[in-house]
Amino acid sequence: MAALDKIRGINFGNWLVLEKWISPDAFGDSPEEDETWLARTLPPEELQARMTRHRTSYITEEDFRLVAQHGYNLVRLPVPYFVFGDRPPFLGCVDCLDNAFTWAERYGLQILLDLHTVPGGQNGYDNGGLVGVCKWHKDPGEVNFALSVLERLARRYGTRPGLYGIEVLNEPISFLVYRTSSTTGKAKDKQEARGSGHVPLSFLKEFYRRAYRTLRAVLPADKVIVFHDGFRLSRWKDFFRREGMENVLLDTHIYLFAMEYFLPVSFPWIYRLYVALEKHKIEKAARWTPVVVGSGASSAAIPLTAPTARAAMTPKNRPSAGRNTAGWPRCSGRPGRLPKGGSTGPTRWTGTPTAPCV
Repeated sequence: MAALDKIRGINFGNWLVLEKWISPDAFGDSPEEDETWLARTLPPEELQARMTRHRTSYITEEDFRLVAQHGYNLVRLPVPYFVFGDRPPFLGCVDCLDNAFTWAERYGLQILLDLHTVPGGQNGYDNGGLVGVCKWHKDPGEVNFALSVLERLARRYGTRPGLYGIEVLNEPISFLVYRTSSTTGKAKDKQEARGSGHVPLSFLKEFYRRAYRTLRAVLPADKVIVFHDGFRLSRWKDFFRREGMENVLLDTHIYLFAMEYFLPVSFPWIYRLYVALEKHKIEKAARWTPVVVGSGASSAAIPLTAPTARAAMTPKNRPSAGRNTAGWPRCSGRPGRLPKGGSTGPTRWTGTPTAPCV
């Protein structure tokens, strides 16, 4: 495993992957809801000017200095599939990544690169780049393209001391989350969205196998490979060990805010089912063997423990607005704490890799 024994991290959302809800400034007066349609509708020269202005000002070297000054040691950095500038009309941002590694290493930080979007979408949300469209997994050519992006990221940054690891894909969506999503059916181009659906677990497992082989062939052994649970935390069990994967982490995003505030009103029967399933998963997770696989001192465990989950689900711990002194919403991995200001976007997590919010 990489050198960090205890992660104190922060997520730089909305820098290289736009999420309008975090900050609409880059969208200006555009009515578009996602980065794909912003790029499609802006004149090329205006897109160039706007993205240059955003990328050079939203996150700077000073932010990395402040992150280190506040005691953090890791930055999770979401990147788009067009990072290398080979998917017009999108503009690449590899120069920003180069700067990020220079700044991180200057201040003793490490970076977790996170492939946050894929062509055709993996969840239908704006954080996947295209609202209402989720069909990437049905296009073998685009699946291969995503693997090529991961490989190129690994080749370019794999030996950098500032690299902690690479997250294979952010939030590939499950059936339940897809069916209850507020963006399902909201695509601007209904024809483009035809065929959209959740990402099947069978596909996801095969993609993770291929991604692991692709990355491990390039990455040094001490660099971590991170997999999102696809909103199916209890379905992985000994998958990583059985596949012989080493030095990997399983990432889970527990959206208690959404489940506690929106489902009871909009989908009460689904909410009751969700609560029952979560209780079952928590009880099973407490009996799991570690889901982070390695050997010797490189092994670690990150299952969400039952005490943490039960404390987090109490009404008194529901999230409320709040910001830390560095200006980012807060998120703690300690028992009973929830993200403040939302559970995605620019998020901080503290503690060991057992933190349930990343």
